[in-house]
Amino acid sequence: MNVETWRLSPARGTGTMRIAGVASAFPEHRYPQAEITAALKRLWKGQLQNPALLDRLHARVGVDHRHLALPLERYAELASWGEMNVAWIAAAQDVGARAIDTALMQAGLRHEDVDALIVVSVTGIASPSLDARLINRLGLRPDVKRTPMFGVGCSGGAIGLTRAADYTLAYPGHVAVLLAVELCSLTLQRGDLTTANLVSTGLFGDGAAAAIVAGAHRPSGNHMRGHDTGPRIVATRSVFYPETEDIMGWDISGDGFKIVLSPHLPQLIRDNLARDVDAFLADHALQRADIDSWAIHTGGPKVLLAIQEALALDDRALAPSWDCLRRVGNLSSASVLCVLEDIATNRRPPPGTSGFLLAMGPGFCSELILLQW
Repeated sequence: MNVETWRLSPARGTGTMRIAGVASAFPEHRYPQAEITAALKRLWKGQLQNPALLDRLHARVGVDHRHLALPLERYAELASWGEMNVAWIAAAQDVGARAIDTALMQAGLRHEDVDALIVVSVTGIASPSLDARLINRLGLRPDVKRTPMFGVGCSGGAIGLTRAADYTLAYPGHVAVLLAVELCSLTLQRGDLTTANLVSTGLFGDGAAAAIVAGAHRPSGNHMRGHDTGPRIVATRSVFYPETEDIMGWDISGDGFKIVLSPHLPQLIRDNLARDVDAFLADHALQRADIDSWAIHTGGPKVLLAIQEALALDDRALAPSWDCLRRVGNLSSASVLCVLEDIATNRRPPPGTSGFLLAMGPGFCSELILLQW
């Protein structure tokens, strides 16, 4: 398979940007998986040919609890995509603002320090876009450079982080904020009883995560946790797999967002990922064995197992991803940042060691980021 790649050139200042803070935020409504499953069975009463199948599918996705944008009983009252999108606009601002504020606090920075704002989401739409609404809500400077991103799905957290790295490479005295916010529950398709949708209603959760990227000439000022900064962004690479649009994404119609999730995804990962990761690492004189920490998007059990098999990783390497999946479900673009937050907070690697951030999503594509702690 032909693969198109892009990467930061080491000659242009490799490793000059740092992730100065990363933080997640969630809606207040949190439910056990079994309670959500029971609510969906009531919603689909008389439509499910085999209600026990929903129980089995939800029990197999590795999720214990999920946060929801709205109280569970409210979802039965949402009669249209328009109503869901109105709820998305309100809830995305709330949870997104909290994630940005917490990440800035970790970095020792203030609202007025933000030079660029990149906002990623694939679960709702707005114009003015979410970034503009957050500039108003948070009181960011009027000259903040805005980049709203839609359609990149589960790879969005890594793509946004790469764009933030690009920005601070060009403007080394600046600070870029990346926000990934996904309210997957507000894409609920009440008329879709396909297996893909039944699985997605058990896998995806709601939440947001923000990362602060500081350029080489802009110290973060972070002394709150006993260390000055987060990991350096050493290099990035994007890998696009041609003619794979049908692997993952949305079919968007008057009914809203209908999930596209191909059963061929795990095999695509097994066929391609190791080659692409190894080529990227080899350009920096590294091998997989040199990586101390892996921040991998929580794509679900089949995706995580395919990644583990493809890269021959041990259980320790995938533990942060499995833990995030269990606690909050798959948060689409925000997931990989939540995993990175867990590593930085609870499993911080020794200084000088290499880390790797990986997310895959619609296109189909892989997004690879090499870190140094």
